Amino acid sequence: MTQVMQTPSLSPDTSSLTCGELLVQWLEYYGVETVFGIPGVHTVELYRGLPSTNIRHVTPRHEQGAGFMADGYYRASGKVGVCFIITGPGMTNIMTAMAQALADSIPMLVISSVNKVKDTGSGEGHLHELHDQQGMVSKVALASKTIWQPESLPKVIAEAFAMFDGERPGPVHIQLPIDVITADASHVAKPPKNDKSVASLARPQITRPLPNPAQLDLIIEQLKSAKNPVLLYGGGCVDVDHDAQRLAELIDAPTFLTINAKGLLPPSHPLSLGSNQSLEAGRAVISEADVVLAIGTELGETDYDVFFNGEFQINGTLIRIDCDAQQLQRPFRADIAVLSDAQMAISGLCTSLEGHQLNHQAAARVTEAKQALIKAMTPDFAGQNALLQLIRDEVEDVIFVGDSTQPVYSGNLGFEALATRKWFNSSTGFGTLGYGLPAAIGAMIGSSAPVISLIGDGGIQFTIAELICAAELELPLIVLLWNNQGYGEIRRYMEEGGLPLIGVNIKTPKFEPLAAGFGAGYRRITDKQQLLEALQTDISGKQPMVYEVDESDAFLSKMSQDFTYFG
Repeated sequence: MTQVMQTPSLSPDTSSLTCGELLVQWLEYYGVETVFGIPGVHTVELYRGLPSTNIRHVTPRHEQGAGFMADGYYRASGKVGVCFIITGPGMTNIMTAMAQALADSIPMLVISSVNKVKDTGSGEGHLHELHDQQGMVSKVALASKTIWQPESLPKVIAEAFAMFDGERPGPVHIQLPIDVITADASHVAKPPKNDKSVASLARPQITRPLPNPAQLDLIIEQLKSAKNPVLLYGGGCVDVDHDAQRLAELIDAPTFLTINAKGLLPPSHPLSLGSNQSLEAGRAVISEADVVLAIGTELGETDYDVFFNGEFQINGTLIRIDCDAQQLQRPFRADIAVLSDAQMAISGLCTSLEGHQLNHQAAARVTEAKQALIKAMTPDFAGQNALLQLIRDEVEDVIFVGDSTQPVYSGNLGFEALATRKWFNSSTGFGTLGYGLPAAIGAMIGSSAPVISLIGDGGIQFTIAELICAAELELPLIVLLWNNQGYGEIRRYMEEGGLPLIGVNIKTPKFEPLAAGFGAGYRRITDKQQLLEALQTDISGKQPMVYEVDESDAFLSKMSQDFTYFG
């Protein structure tokens, strides 16, 4: 006899306002435009109030995809991505995406259900029950909070957005017991109408710390007495305006950009050394500097030591500006530490230096380092970057969203973005696979700009189901699939280390029929001109396209001649 699972009825009194309905009203008040979620038996009541808001719902095919979409959505648009996630397995599925967001300081609001108040943590084997869901998720979040009664909802939502706005951001988790979601909340405070003409009703703005003027004066004195200072910009500066370029010019310092800061300076700027901190010529500039000014960067190894040889060094006076007090002392302890919002600190330094432009003869040092970088360039490196440059110059306003794959590794060093929020990937921080496709979908939803997903034949198999989500949404997403027949980067690592090649030469699917099955188009790219013509046709279409490129293809080696470092 087949046993059918009976779900307890949790239907609310339709004449009242439930906590779930009030929740989406507060989300709309805080500017939420999109929710990524997969409805489940424990979360369906979160959906009751959505039609009465302007919030769009997007359905990924896996909770990890939901988290990656929310991540890419923020990175491309600057708007917080929100996820609705089921109790238990939904939360274990999304934790990888939350860990990536935490490592890269990406705000993300994950709202989940949890078992009934009386059942939470009971150990009685209820549906989706975890021993301690909040404790588990708290390890990959800035905070994990439970709304035990409807009255707490406005406060908990406010606290989450205060963390996003007022400190180093990251994911925040809020869970509601399923009987709290359906509880009457008609007596709880409702969000005020967003009337811009009434200041008291506008969303409260919480800002990060302002710089201490005395500390800015101290920095100015250090820069004035320096012989060869260096400027390091990180992802915390992604929204800094033209002052970032102006400060580099006023200090007259060689300037490096982390992967998430690409675009802060124009590609050919005479003071920019791009993202080459891990290459020998770039490292020499930094190690020889007597003053290093690092702003909005954690100085982590996935930006400064991507070959993991431990040879990155800072020998001069280290000045750090960051909105995270703890980060100011790790992994390199600052000699001068300034807790501040990056924009305000940079603006303050520019104001103090106006009319007192320093002369450190930095352009000559930058030119010398650039020549050394060009000399050390390999054909593979040049070919992959030439491919990226070609797409960048052909497709206006394009955003590249990458996985952990070879063109991304090369582009992290050699590719120059034309603006911030146009190049990001998962090879930084947590370094997960499978990010590139769903994050690209989120980026396209958030920005409405053309998006290229850079992903390998191994990495795409982690999240390829999300391709049908892009087809469902009629997104003309271009998936540039780099095929090296397995886990190519790890295979090379094993070969160089004399290790047996176990687990890396995996069977690769036939991507043309696979793409068709997911509602996407397919092209095998074997020629530069073919790629240009394909982009002109597909970038304004109504379906995702998979462009398969074989790593060994001859046209890539020919393209290496087209690459212009810092171009």
